[in-house]
Amino acid sequence: MYLRHKRVRKNGKLHTYWLLVRSVRTGRRVRQEIVAQLGKLDAKGRARAEAFVEHLTGGRCHPNLFEPSDLERDEVAEIDLKKIALERSRRFGDVFLGLALWRALELDQLFERVLERGREEVPWSAIAAIHTILRLCEPSSDLLIADSLYRKTALEDLLGVAADKVNEQRVYRALDAILPHKEAVEKHLRDRLGTLFHLDYDILLYDVTSTYFEGLAEGNPQAKRGYSRDHRPDCKQVCVALVVARGGAPLAYEVFDGNRVDVTTVKEIVTAMEKRFGAAKRVWVMDRGMASEANVEFLREGQRRYLIGASKSDLRRHEAKIADERDWTRIREDVEVKLCPAEGGEETYVLCRSAQRRDKDLAILDRFEKQLEARIASLSHRIEHAKRPLDRSTIDRQIGRMLAKNSRAAAKYELRLEEDPAAPGGLRLVVIERPEWKTRRNLTAGCYLLRTNITEWSHDELWRTYIQLTDAENAFRAQKSQLSIRPVWHQREDRTKAHIFVCFLAYAMWKTLELWQARAGLGNSPRMILDELREIQSADVVLPTTDGRQVRVRCVVKPEPAQALLLERLGLKLPRRLRLDTAIPSAQM
Repeated sequence: MYLRHKRVRKNGKLHTYWLLVRSVRTGRRVRQEIVAQLGKLDAKGRARAEAFVEHLTGGRCHPNLFEPSDLERDEVAEIDLKKIALERSRRFGDVFLGLALWRALELDQLFERVLERGREEVPWSAIAAIHTILRLCEPSSDLLIADSLYRKTALEDLLGVAADKVNEQRVYRALDAILPHKEAVEKHLRDRLGTLFHLDYDILLYDVTSTYFEGLAEGNPQAKRGYSRDHRPDCKQVCVALVVARGGAPLAYEVFDGNRVDVTTVKEIVTAMEKRFGAAKRVWVMDRGMASEANVEFLREGQRRYLIGASKSDLRRHEAKIADERDWTRIREDVEVKLCPAEGGEETYVLCRSAQRRDKDLAILDRFEKQLEARIASLSHRIEHAKRPLDRSTIDRQIGRMLAKNSRAAAKYELRLEEDPAAPGGLRLVVIERPEWKTRRNLTAGCYLLRTNITEWSHDELWRTYIQLTDAENAFRAQKSQLSIRPVWHQREDRTKAHIFVCFLAYAMWKTLELWQARAGLGNSPRMILDELREIQSADVVLPTTDGRQVRVRCVVKPEPAQALLLERLGLKLPRRLRLDTAIPSAQM
């Protein structure tokens, strides 16, 4: 093996880069294979490398390896081949991409501007970047970031923050520093995402989810038990209300008490968004959980345009129109719609039915029916074979719980308890099946109703706009499954809000990557990209000499062909060499 250099002229300057090369014989031909790209070498490094080459070539120095320099001594040093090693291996590719996303959204500039420098040793903007990039690349607790996660990545080299400076105190205090700037960040992201991806925010999709706590969360007054979308009713939770634009691009969010009902959040959210971003002519899209006459009247009074999923009671009032097969328009292979203008002309109802949704609804209802029938049979058997008199109030409560757990099929039966002196327990359960329930089930399965005050759109435009609510659902899914917004381990209200804020920032980067890779023809799975690039490592190439000296170069490992293709399609170029000295000047925190 030997060293070879190449010269590249950039901006009028001549740069010399060094490569570690070996000769490989293939048949009768000998070719040169690059072992490592060492980048630039200073005078001392070139001297050490020259000694290494002299040893490897058996004292036959390759001609023209170095330019003569008055700063170099004519010396030869032997390399201990048994001690050549790679040290300080770090995850590089995924955090490099994360930092590229952070800078693409100009969040580095924003936080440097809003977080004024004080006496802190490490800028809070740098810790904010660490929080968010690691939340994107490998979601974990803040404590794990300080303990081990940060030092296992190459962020130390990329950000210039030494690993021993990222401690528990600094990680938690950074959360306190960034939270007050939530609204400024939301406005910045709206403008930046709008510029990058030509978003106009003319349609706002609104939905609410919940995230639960591990622990009692006694220091957080918002942590309460309520309807859990995570199926953890045993845990306290908070509700997170998210507003996104077309395609799921984030606009803003709010945190509510864990027992807050969705329908009660609409006025507060709409008012807050208009105050923050202006009362422009936007269309608010919400599911039926937000539908109430009070909310519709509120939207109408402010001359706001809306498209909302109507309640089941509204759907029942349109059963006759569902049964009428006239005027249905097929807008997709399995979707039909029908416009039903309301009295007064202020609103339009849109009846929708889907064959796929019908099959799904019927399967769900069949499951609830079977569960309810089995429990009714079990209860009836216990009543009939009771060994002592039964308490009527106890049985009534059992019936109520049984119907509540199978609410979708509860209307199929009428259940009554009657006195029966001849029965062992003194009671008899009367079960009456309502035949009209099954008729209504078969008629309305797969159907849903929309209501809107938009008159100039076609039924196709209305349906396709409403279906975009899945973008808000996907945003929650990404935050929960990919960015680990749940469970929340923080016990204080401000730290909980800061945790959700970091997840919101990470989701903005996640969505940026998703849109970026979609335009590059790489699908729409950011986790696949991050996992693939995670395998790209950085490491120190250590070439020890027999007299105790070393040639040490911090390099980025050459990507595999698949990784190189991803980087090429994304337009990213990895650095070949990293700085060895990344220490931050010491000062009081």
